[in-house]
Amino acid sequence: MEKRLLLDLSPEELAKELAARGQPSYRAEQIWDWVWRKLCLDFSAMTNLPLALREELSQRFFLDPFEVLARESDEEGTEKVLLALPDGASVEAVLIREEDRRTVCISTQVGCPVGCAFCATGQMGFVRNLSAGEIAAQVLYFARLLKAQGEHVTHVVVMGMGEPFLNYEATLKALNNLNDARGFGLGARRITVSTIGVVPGILRFAQEGRQYNLAISLHAPDDQLRGELVPLAARWPISQVLAAAEAYIAATARRVTFEYVLLRGVNDGLKHARALASLLRGKLAHVNLIPFNPAPGLPFERPDDGQIELFRRELLAQGIDVTVRRSKGVKIQAGCGQLRSRVLRGRCSSDEKSFEL
Repeated sequence: MEKRLLLDLSPEELAKELAARGQPSYRAEQIWDWVWRKLCLDFSAMTNLPLALREELSQRFFLDPFEVLARESDEEGTEKVLLALPDGASVEAVLIREEDRRTVCISTQVGCPVGCAFCATGQMGFVRNLSAGEIAAQVLYFARLLKAQGEHVTHVVVMGMGEPFLNYEATLKALNNLNDARGFGLGARRITVSTIGVVPGILRFAQEGRQYNLAISLHAPDDQLRGELVPLAARWPISQVLAAAEAYIAATARRVTFEYVLLRGVNDGLKHARALASLLRGKLAHVNLIPFNPAPGLPFERPDDGQIELFRRELLAQGIDVTVRRSKGVKIQAGCGQLRSRVLRGRCSSDEKSFEL
C-alpha cells in the first residue's frame, strides 16, 4: 500500500477516513491537533491514540514530505531552504524575520509556467503542481524551527515558486487548513496570495468568503511591456485584471496590493510611474515597489537608489499609496528560484551568496 501525505486531507476528509474504519469522530480532532497545532512528525508520539490506531496511521500515511537539500541564512535571520520531495522534485521556501513578524514565503508549483523574464524560477519551466499538503508543509517546516526558539509563524505569503491561481484547488485547501482554528490557526488577514493576474482565479478568490489578502504582480503600466516581461499575462489585459481586482474589493472590502518589480531602463521611468498612477488612481490599492535582485543569466539591472526614490515620489505626488520593499537576505540569493538553480547546477558554494525576496 502506497502511503499518503496526511497533510493533504481537510479536517472533514480526515474524519471521513477514520469513520470508515470505525473510529469515533473525536479521533480526527485529536490527530488534527497533533499534526497542525503540536506539529508532530511521529504517529507513535500521539499518546492519546490507541496503539493499534497509531500503527495503522503509520502504515497508511506519512507526515513530512521533505528532505532538506540546502539551507542558507544571513545575519538578519532570513533563511531559505531547498526542500526535496519524494519524487525528486524540489521547491524553495523562505523565512523572513522582521522585528515582531516571522513571515514564511511558500511555493505552490515546482517551477513555473508563467515565464517572467526577470525571474529565475520562470526560466526553469514548469514541472508539476504541489499538493495541498506539500504547500502547507513548507509553513510547518519553519513553524517547527521557530517553535524550538520560542517563536511562531506570524504571516504567510504565497509568493514563492509557481503561480498559485494555476494550482487553485490545492492552494486554497492548504491555506484553509493553515487558517483552521482547530489546528494551526493562522488568521486569514495574515495570509497573502500573490498572482500575476490570472483573472478567473481572482474572480473565484473574491467569492471564497475568506479575508485572505490579494497581491497582483503588475510590473508594467501597459499591455505591450507587460506582455514582454510576463508572457502568460498577455492572456489577460490589464483592463481585465483591474476589473477583477475591483470585484475582489467589492466582495471583501479589502485593499489590493499591486507589486511592481523595478528594472533599470525598462519600466522605472517617470512616464511609467505616471501611467501606473493613472491606472490605479481612485482604487482601494497599494503599490509595492520591488527593486530587481540581479541573478546570473537574467539580462536586467537594479535601478539606483535615486531612481527608485524618484519613482516612489512620483506615485505619491499622483495620490498613490506606495512603499518600497526593503531587500531582505541580500547575501544569500533569496530571489525566487535562485537557490534551486544553483544547487541543481552543482554550484551551491559557501562563498556564492546573495538573497532577496
